[in-house]
Amino acid sequence: MSWFERLFSGPSDPELDAEEEADIEALMSSAYDAAAAGDYDTAVAMWRPLAEAGVARAQSNLGACYAEGLGLPRDLGAAFQWFAQAAEAGDAVGQRNLAALYFKGEGGVEQDDAIAAEYYRIAAEQGDAAAQDMLSWMLLEGQGVETDAVESRRWALAAAEQQIATSMTRLGLIAHNALGMERDPEEAARWWFEAARRGEPDGQAMLGAALHLGQGVKQDDRAALVWLLRADKGGSSLAAPFVGVVRNRLPDEDVRLAQQAAAVPIAEPPSDDEGPS
Repeated sequence: MSWFERLFSGPSDPELDAEEEADIEALMSSAYDAAAAGDYDTAVAMWRPLAEAGVARAQSNLGACYAEGLGLPRDLGAAFQWFAQAAEAGDAVGQRNLAALYFKGEGGVEQDDAIAAEYYRIAAEQGDAAAQDMLSWMLLEGQGVETDAVESRRWALAAAEQQIATSMTRLGLIAHNALGMERDPEEAARWWFEAARRGEPDGQAMLGAALHLGQGVKQDDRAALVWLLRADKGGSSLAAPFVGVVRNRLPDEDVRLAQQAAAVPIAEPPSDDEGPS
């Protein structure tokens, strides 16, 4: 019996050996390549038999395709079933996706912040950066869990180490507002800069405000306007209270230069700052 036949013949098969695991990884990689190229029909066709055979990440990926309607009709109930299987098998992405359904009250489950937080925590403890970021937010807001700024900061730091820009913005807010730590305007500005240069709109807005007020950084209204304009274009509501004020304080030429600079794409952070792919 070939490895393919043994893999799909039933749950009673013996454990796969290294060569068979490598073959599964090759199939998964091919499916990812198809998805990246927008060919979700092919990706789904490859993930489904793997998912049915118990490959947890394939289950999570198939659930995501159902959730987003990629390569098959959107079906949140089916997405829940696949996410639940992947989560039970210990897949962090499946756990995080299951948490999102509970958080939103979708897929046939009632909205439940506490269950969502539980699954986000399980995924976060496995190193899933997006789950770490969401758990950090829930801990800071006291949503589904007791408010704990210290624990929120711990998870935000973990996510920031994996280049999650929203966690960087949150770290700046924690430092700025002295949440579970002494107030540190310089640390706040550093985190907002890291988030801003990665294109995170709220981080850009907060950096712009810090530059305007001279909090943690040297006061510079022209630089402030550059970041505020980027934040406003990116959809951050935090920029609106400052854009007009800062613009009115600058001469027309500085406004023109700031607008020109804001329209230039932000250079990507150095490669040694990048997280794992």
